[in-house]
Amino acid sequence: MTEAPTPGALAGIKVLDLSRVLAGPWATQMLGDLGAEVLKIEQPGQGDDTRRWGPPALADDSGDSAYYLCANRNKRSLAIDLAQPEGADLIRRLAAESDVVVENFRVSGLAKYGLDYAALSAINPRLVYCSITGFGQDGPYKDKGGYDFLIQAMGGLMSVTGHPDDEPGGGPMKVGVPIVDLFTGTYATVAILAALRHRDATGQGQHIDCALLDTQLAMMSNQASNYLNGGAVPVRMGNDHPNIVPYRDYATADGEIVVALGNDRQFRDFLRVLGLKALGEDPRFASVALRSANRVALHASLAPAVARWRSDDLIAAMEAAKLPAGKVNGLPEILADVHVAHRATVQPMARQDGTPLKVVAFPAKLSATPARYDRAPPCAGADTRAVLGEALGLSDDAIDRLATTGVIPR
Repeated sequence: MTEAPTPGALAGIKVLDLSRVLAGPWATQMLGDLGAEVLKIEQPGQGDDTRRWGPPALADDSGDSAYYLCANRNKRSLAIDLAQPEGADLIRRLAAESDVVVENFRVSGLAKYGLDYAALSAINPRLVYCSITGFGQDGPYKDKGGYDFLIQAMGGLMSVTGHPDDEPGGGPMKVGVPIVDLFTGTYATVAILAALRHRDATGQGQHIDCALLDTQLAMMSNQASNYLNGGAVPVRMGNDHPNIVPYRDYATADGEIVVALGNDRQFRDFLRVLGLKALGEDPRFASVALRSANRVALHASLAPAVARWRSDDLIAAMEAAKLPAGKVNGLPEILADVHVAHRATVQPMARQDGTPLKVVAFPAKLSATPARYDRAPPCAGADTRAVLGEALGLSDDAIDRLATTGVIPR
């Protein structure tokens, strides 16, 4: 007899997802992975913008992009025109039964529909309402549109990413994934969980204000602290670390590896592996601070020694000495890696019509309430009729009338 799957940690939590693109959907996907019931509200005939951000795209009738698939599993999709009074009323009725609302409209953008925090919390005081914008709900920039690339530039990330200005290819560079959106979605999830705990203790919901710019500045972490507490203005350093040396990529005889050494003992052991033990006696390299100050000279000595090794051989020698190192992989290599397979990091799923797809798993492994992969990313509006009947008790005739007036798709 097959055992029933373990309920997720957030089983019983109902999430109304009014967000689109990435930061909001990333947050609600995490909540869904952990067991929450997530209802994704989309514009009829339009859907989430990212559904069209291809190619590549699924080869089914939907044409949904691979981009959309990365942030929308474990959800049900409802197509409702909230600009129509009857559509907004459906959202209010769903919010009355929800624990969480997530939205990323412009500041006050939902107030005209009666779907802002003030309106919905009056209906449901226990509601946790999370707003995600570029610059927050107040301040001089609150009405500006915010996009990941823009915030990477404004928030300082591109000032520390890329090759130095005096090297070929130097200049500002964005990170290769929309990292500000992803981090904002993650911070939003943490804040939602904290607000739910407070709600459970007090009975009172609250409004969460998440801004991409605030997130970007928090992400600057050690770089921001270096400036705030040490006056050090960070610059683009390629793959070098501002404080730790050697901590960068090196060319080998057949590829590239990354060497990441965080203390003096590791540095000395690395020199032994390379046959450069005498270099450890050089006073210029005696400490982390001195190696940082003399990094150019140190790299000039290390690079030729590393270049004589094949990547696999040097990595094996470093691992035997308990030193961290690894290849610079592409996605095909790392997603086919034996360790990644052992960790079940790639999860197969299938849509309701049987269309197969794959997703990258929720990264935390919970021993008692593991993440679940119950619903593949849905087609736009696929669950509209079912949810309106189940959640709001609407009859088939009432649902048909909504379709006739364009509130939901026909």
